[in-house]
Amino acid sequence: MSLSRIITLHQPKRLEIGASASARVGAWAGDAASILILATPHTAGFADRLGLKGKIAVFSDIPGEPDIITFESAMTAAKEVRPDVVIGLGGGSVMDVAKLVAAMWNGTQMLADVAGPNKVAGRATRLVQIATTAGTGSEAGIRALITDPSKGNKIAVESPHLIADLAVLDPELTFSVPPAVTAATGIDAMAHCVEAFTNRNAHPMIDGYARMGIALVGKYLARAVRDGGDTEAREGMMLASFYGGICLGPVNTAAGHALAYPLGTLLHLPHGLANAIIFPHVLAFNESSVPEKTAEVIGFLGLAPRSAEQGLLAAAHGFCADLGVEMRLSAHGAADDQLPRFAADAHAIRRLMDNNPRDMSVAEVEAIYRAAY
Repeated sequence: MSLSRIITLHQPKRLEIGASASARVGAWAGDAASILILATPHTAGFADRLGLKGKIAVFSDIPGEPDIITFESAMTAAKEVRPDVVIGLGGGSVMDVAKLVAAMWNGTQMLADVAGPNKVAGRATRLVQIATTAGTGSEAGIRALITDPSKGNKIAVESPHLIADLAVLDPELTFSVPPAVTAATGIDAMAHCVEAFTNRNAHPMIDGYARMGIALVGKYLARAVRDGGDTEAREGMMLASFYGGICLGPVNTAAGHALAYPLGTLLHLPHGLANAIIFPHVLAFNESSVPEKTAEVIGFLGLAPRSAEQGLLAAAHGFCADLGVEMRLSAHGAADDQLPRFAADAHAIRRLMDNNPRDMSVAEVEAIYRAAY
């Protein structure tokens, strides 16, 4: 918590934010002879808004939880295209793959070689990240996650070579995001901020970004869920997501995300939904260790009166449920006998669990899953 602790903050070299900002990409990339766009089948439809010229290829086979096979397929596409510019056009999954492809397509490193911090050799290809959801904040960060289906966990890569040359936050690209996805991804953005804010490795500078992000979620998320075409609310949520992405670099998340990951790798829940289900439980679990900061969080979210009346867990659970999130794991296909495996896997993610402000045993992790069941 001391300013004397050294942190390193990486941010995109250039940020374009505002309605129709995506149209500026073409001018920025005007000298590129070859461009590769990575996308999903849906977000590939936004490619014509970018104003690109020249040779353009689109790889749109990226699922919600990209795995090693997806990454290798994208790498094959890049080697065929030989791009000067790689564009990630989508949510966090797309942008994570784009980071790795831009850095690795013309090198000799394999995914196993770069797993962990600071192992990426470099990057010669320019990288553009265009967010189409407001959740992961991947456009702001230096981390990429790829699922290893054989082990049921995520391979985490962290390197300053993964930071974008250009990041674009165009709220118009999020107008078509359904209310349920808007809610879940918005809670994910908030969780990034909250988990960094209440982290054992919290830093006053990052606390500032976290406070701004949480406040924006409190102000705009419900509006964005109610009216997907609310440009101000959509832009506010994109900025909240971006701030959350900044928080991930020097501080990172904690137990909330550790508990969410097995729900993605084993239960195949979307990342935002998994975090939304877990968020209230971990917030309440940690309150005794960070009471002042927890009070700030519920203040930013407008939950103080409800929390005083109902208790923090009920108030935070109600915040998520009122946005339309189905908060029961059992309703998403989880089985009772899976919970011990979820708990063991989550507890083993020490890179996140060790950040949590309060130690959590395997039994306590399983108790949270059971409470969410």
